[in-house]
Amino acid sequence: MERRQHRRVRAGLASWVRVNAHEVSGRAVDLSLGGAKIESALPVDPGKRVTVKLMIPGSAPIVIEQAEIRWVRDRTFGVRFLEIRQGQRDDLERLIDEYLDADESQNGSDRSYRGRDV
Repeated sequence: MERRQHRRVRAGLASWVRVNAHEVSGRAVDLSLGGAKIESALPVDPGKRVTVKLMIPGSAPIVIEQAEIRWVRDRTFGVRFLEIRQGQRDDLERLIDEYLDADESQNGSDRSYRGRDV
């Protein structure tokens, strides 16, 4: 079994995935520096190169211009981030830290977990 390289958190962020000229709306239900699991009612195809936009409450969205759909299952799909600009990476890392800090302060547990590889 392959070990994850990045911490993963449960998120619930509004998101958009642009495939060619079409935008698919969804919700990023978990998130790491390496990718995200997104729920959406609209179909997508594995292997497609996409742009991912994560809507951050109270901040500018995080846009990852180079990503790939790795797997699709029912209304959920995994996206792997292929390349992230340093500023976007810093914003994403800060967001993940905020999720971890908020969860630890609420119930003393770590919100990170091991999920499907993206």
